Amino acid sequence: MASYHFHLTQVKRSRGQSVIAQAAYRAGEKLYSTYYGESSDFTRKRGVVMAEICLPDHAPREYADRETLWNALEWAESGRKAQLAHSFDITLMNEFSMEENIEMARAFVQEELVSRGMIADFAIHDPVRPKGAEPNPHIHILVPIRPLKEDGTWGIKEKKISVMDEQGNPVLDKNGKQAYRAVSTTGWSSKEMLIYLRKNWENRCNEKFKEKGLSVRVDARSFKERGIDRIPMIHEGPHVRAMEAKGIRTALGNLNRLISQFNQIAMEITVLKSWISEKIYELKRQMYYVQKPTLAGYLQRYYDERNRVARTYQYRSQKAMNTNLKQLAETIAFLSDENIDTPEELEQRIQELSSRGHDLQYDLDEADSLIQEMKKLIKAWDDYETFRPVYEEYKNKFFGKEKFKKGMQKN
Repeated sequence: MASYHFHLTQVKRSRGQSVIAQAAYRAGEKLYSTYYGESSDFTRKRGVVMAEICLPDHAPREYADRETLWNALEWAESGRKAQLAHSFDITLMNEFSMEENIEMARAFVQEELVSRGMIADFAIHDPVRPKGAEPNPHIHILVPIRPLKEDGTWGIKEKKISVMDEQGNPVLDKNGKQAYRAVSTTGWSSKEMLIYLRKNWENRCNEKFKEKGLSVRVDARSFKERGIDRIPMIHEGPHVRAMEAKGIRTALGNLNRLISQFNQIAMEITVLKSWISEKIYELKRQMYYVQKPTLAGYLQRYYDERNRVARTYQYRSQKAMNTNLKQLAETIAFLSDENIDTPEELEQRIQELSSRGHDLQYDLDEADSLIQEMKKLIKAWDDYETFRPVYEEYKNKFFGKEKFKKGMQKN
């Protein structure tokens, strides 16, 4: 079953993000940031089908090199909380071959992004998936928010214009000076642009479905926009798709699965963050000299040290070592099930889960709002059922209506 997912976020310094690290992850490469003086190495990442940079005609040719491009952008942004790049995450269609998906992705990037003057660094991922789960091929696109001028130098993202009232007179600020507002120089970040791009991707997918003689279609609109009285589902990951494949399709099941998935993700984020903060830093510091270490190797060394300490206990030494063995086995099994081998992959999974958790929280808020409305309707109906007999008795009285009314008010 075709699944539509077209999500846009920003890479921001205010979130502690580096656009070099983001680009390295998407391309599965090792890139060095001259801005931060550190490398991001994702050369062991699996599932990267392809990665390439598409340049508009006026862009310097050296920006075809990923490290050169994103280092130039980092240095062009001076603000501590600067927005660096737009990040698109777009699901590809399992009904199309990988070659067809790549062709469609390239056409979208060239015709809708690069033709507007944007530089687009895009990659296609086809992640290793759990047994029984549907494939989840998708696109990552990084686009600098700051535009390039025709001479190949970086331009400005916003300009200030005077604020005028309805009569065309200048509006003053609280200090009595001319008020200004910031306006994008490109329109790339506008809501209208996002709506257009989402609709454009919908059209491209549906045209391809029609070309292949398939009846399936996708729709970029939300359930609410389509007038469907239903709590919207989130974009399905591999685990949810595996459940759907078992035939669980009821409306109540959808809501329960949404809540269950949110709780599961929230729990995983809490556990993983705690584990990261308490263990990863220490493991990296102590075992940095190990050539290309894995998380399993880190864990084994860590628990070997814990067992060494446990043997010095006067009491319950064996119990402590048994607990360590159980924790080691459970953690390695979890990492194996999730196809996580390195600290970098674990950190990236945390970011992905945080993003999914944010989307799920939004859906749960909408679901809760609908439930509250339903509760109000149910209460109104209960009140109606309670007082209807009294009203019927009052309506059928020919004499003594006022007396009956006053008696009811006293009660």
